[in-house]
Amino acid sequence: MSGGVKVDCYSGYKVNQRPLAFFLGKKRLNVKEIIDQWYGPDHVYFKILAEDENIYILRYSEINDHWALVFFKESSCDLEISPGIWKNATSS
Repeated sequence: MSGGVKVDCYSGYKVNQRPLAFFLGKKRLNVKEIIDQWYGPDHVYFKILAEDENIYILRYSEINDHWALVFFKESSCDLEISPGIWKNATSS
């Protein structure tokens, strides 16, 4: 699922500081809330709630200036979808 995605960003003290909206195909989704943000060795991750009430994780590579969608959870579903993994979100 780690595909490139077009992201509109807020740029404050640094470029692409945080996502404001992103595109799934031709559909533009505004970011309703940034739930969490964390840093990996080469990427910045944003867990977001979009206007469609679904949860997404976007990964940004500052080195390559590249965004990728790495996680999706539909709000009306108990399934979490991440790269190569399907699981029931309510199971332990």
